[in-house]
Amino acid sequence: MAALARITVLAPVLWFDYHKLAHPGGTKAVIHASRRDGLLEVVHPRWMYVPGAGVLTAMLLFVQLLGPLYRLKKSGRCQLLDVHFGYPEGVAGCLLAGVLRVPFTVTLRGAELLHGRYRLRRAAMRFALRRAGCVITVSEQLRAFAIELGVDPARARTIPNGVDASMFLPRDSAACRRKHNLRTDLPVVLTAGHLIELKGHHHVIRAVRQLADSGLPLQLVIAGGSPGRGVRSFEMELRRLTNELGLEDTVQFMGAVPPETLAELMSAADVFCLASHREGWPNVLHEALACGTPAVATRVGAVESLVVSEKFGIVVEPADPAALAAALRNALGKEWDRRAIAEWAHGRSWDQVAAEVVGEMQRIVLGKETQQEHRISA
Repeated sequence: MAALARITVLAPVLWFDYHKLAHPGGTKAVIHASRRDGLLEVVHPRWMYVPGAGVLTAMLLFVQLLGPLYRLKKSGRCQLLDVHFGYPEGVAGCLLAGVLRVPFTVTLRGAELLHGRYRLRRAAMRFALRRAGCVITVSEQLRAFAIELGVDPARARTIPNGVDASMFLPRDSAACRRKHNLRTDLPVVLTAGHLIELKGHHHVIRAVRQLADSGLPLQLVIAGGSPGRGVRSFEMELRRLTNELGLEDTVQFMGAVPPETLAELMSAADVFCLASHREGWPNVLHEALACGTPAVATRVGAVESLVVSEKFGIVVEPADPAALAAALRNALGKEWDRRAIAEWAHGRSWDQVAAEVVGEMQRIVLGKETQQEHRISA
């Protein structure tokens, strides 16, 4: 997007990270106030998050970001506010846009379905989304949710995510296995994502136990670290389950890995498994397919928009280890055209996504003016 518009990213940082109490030595706090990252200007205002504040969290975010955003507006660097996630960010963004008298957009990415189960949060999202110039969703499921909350269908647009084809592409599987100390005589199943219950890693572990009991030994690689603010880590439970099932030599916890390492692990794997209970557009599944790796994935979010046929993988119902085990057995016994899988996944780039999003912003803010004249704050 920064190639099409002048963008300032406002990325709030906690004054006090409660997450570190449970996970000392985890993610380092961002201490700089601002920086330039290529074409982007990134500003990191501090804000105080209060656990258990409920819908007041949106108000806290609104109050603490008003000053930094007002200064951006006054300097001519904010003509549209682009907000990501419907709650609490979308609610705070609606209030900020109202005070600053600028239009705003909101992108829904999946967590909104959970927040929508709570009466007050749902009401707050309804208030905010109905006032947005455009509600962008990464899946048709989320677009339907937005319309259900009262958003005009003409202002609800599905723009799926893209993939970085220069990073996520097929690599030599044997070389990737050797590099990451994976056995070459056993199938490799990879699952990736934060170590939280929502990602369903425990279902994959149970499925692997069932496969081993039926005479199909394999290696399970779990790539992912502890979650961020306000989400309980499930790592201890996953390690305990691994030990209880006698899979200490089968399951390998890789921790959080950089994108290049993740791409190598995807190429090393025979099958990528996504067992999530909820997703928007699961980037990690898109990236695995871009590496040419077939998938076994649960029927959540936009999964069926990625695994559109049995040429690319198998889709099962969530929270069902037996179904996962059966699908993994099927996938591991099948010949896959990994080149065709990668070509399919590479069909949508981040450049396409950026053009579509900026096009919506252009329509809302400037109409006939040129893209170079945009001033957008995210």
